[in-house]
Amino acid sequence: MTERQAGGTTMTARLWGMILLLGLIWGGSFFFARVAVQHVPPLTLVFLRLSLAAVALHLYLRGRFGLYAALAARWRPFLLLGLLNNALPHTLIFAGQTQIGAGLAAILNATTPIWTVLIAQALTTDEKMNANKIAGCLLGLVGTAVLVGPGVIGTGLGTVAPWALLLPVAGAVSYGFAAIHARSFRDLPAPVTAAGQLTASTLIMLPAALAFDQPWHLPVPEAGVIAAILALALVSTAYAYILFFRIVAGAGATNASLVTLLVPPSAILLGAVFLGERLEALDGLGLALILSGLAILDGRLLRRRRSKDWRSKGSGSKG
Repeated sequence: MTERQAGGTTMTARLWGMILLLGLIWGGSFFFARVAVQHVPPLTLVFLRLSLAAVALHLYLRGRFGLYAALAARWRPFLLLGLLNNALPHTLIFAGQTQIGAGLAAILNATTPIWTVLIAQALTTDEKMNANKIAGCLLGLVGTAVLVGPGVIGTGLGTVAPWALLLPVAGAVSYGFAAIHARSFRDLPAPVTAAGQLTASTLIMLPAALAFDQPWHLPVPEAGVIAAILALALVSTAYAYILFFRIVAGAGATNASLVTLLVPPSAILLGAVFLGERLEALDGLGLALILSGLAILDGRLLRRRRSKDWRSKGSGSKG
């Protein structure tokens, strides 16, 4: 069975399955991080995630697509991309996850497209606001306020420190800046950009982890923690990038962006089943507002509704 989407892309059952799988994998990254960050300091955990994923992608590429030439010629832009898209947001999110669960962290991180739209409005000339973007951003920001606000004023979220709620939001803002900077890499094959940013962010995180965490003094993690770190690096980072590129190639970037809507439910489900996490009523309301905002930003549901109305009116007039 296939479904014709906007822009002429044919969505097959296989592509939908890949999108669902990627949503589960990226939702799993918050679950794996929640398990690991209880035993490994955030800076060291970020370094392990990025370095293992970088090695895996280098082995996968084996220098193809001009990887090494691109690294040599554009190491400064790669450093900035690695900082904005990996090192900084991962550190902020993992630090927040020392206090909050996987589901809540994923919900806060789901605001990334909203911040990206706002940043693009300020920094670009070709990605300006329209009515859908304004409405989607407003809904998303209200949802974020619902989640973060009670913690800031000291009600509704118990003993959760406000900074633990604000750090994942700051990470989402960093992702927004990274998305704008990543436009300058559009001439490179996507796997090269991924390997380049992971290589650069590994170099950024190495001295930070050594200086602040002194990992040689840390106890050896238990087998379950090591498994979570490996899954975070190899499955939720390296393999997730490869899967994402395949989705983009087969379904287009716009269809691939639907995965954003699937990550929070996946993280919430994994956290509830394996970690016993439960969302409060305000968390659910915030999630609903943010997902509604993302759906409006995406625009497809509204276009389908209008198309259905148009077809129904057209068929009615023929009768």
